[in-house]
Amino acid sequence: MKGRILIVDDDPIVRLDIRHLLEIANYEVVAEASDGFEAIEYCQKYRPDLVMMDIQLPLLDGLTATKKIMDDRLALSVILLSGFSDDSYIQKAKSYGAGAYLVKPLQSRSLIPMIEVCIEKGRKDLSLSQEMEKLSKKIGDRIIIEKAKGLLMARNHLTEPEAFKQIRTISMQKRVPMAEIAKLLVLHDEL
Repeated sequence: MKGRILIVDDDPIVRLDIRHLLEIANYEVVAEASDGFEAIEYCQKYRPDLVMMDIQLPLLDGLTATKKIMDDRLALSVILLSGFSDDSYIQKAKSYGAGAYLVKPLQSRSLIPMIEVCIEKGRKDLSLSQEMEKLSKKIGDRIIIEKAKGLLMARNHLTEPEAFKQIRTISMQKRVPMAEIAKLLVLHDEL
């Protein structure tokens, strides 16, 4: 299978047509939903690669559901479907993080390449986001360690290498990451 897809449309015939196109192209349809709340629920349950979602849905519209899905990283990408090329919808789709906006009726010749591009872009975006989180954590850890070193240097009249060695020694003895030791040292000093 090329990817896992959730189809969201309140018209069962449209869902059936989309499912047929996807299955022919070797995609797995993990579920079908008929409103935005179901879309979010199925994304939480199945974590699809892609959501194909109509904008006009009962209970919760596709744009609002897209924002929730993308903000919570419940899918790699969302392709919004609409019978209208309304500029306000397009602007919201862009600001809410949709991967694409397609006007119905769908044509498999253009739909399948769009799906492949959206899934791949979603994978790259996820990878970059995870890498940024790791780097941010490393920077945050480094900052707190530097702050703790400064406190130890001032309080105990230590050199920078001595203060670092003290934090590292406590970390090794207690089997706790240096950043956690540093946070506790800083917290202790702030009390």
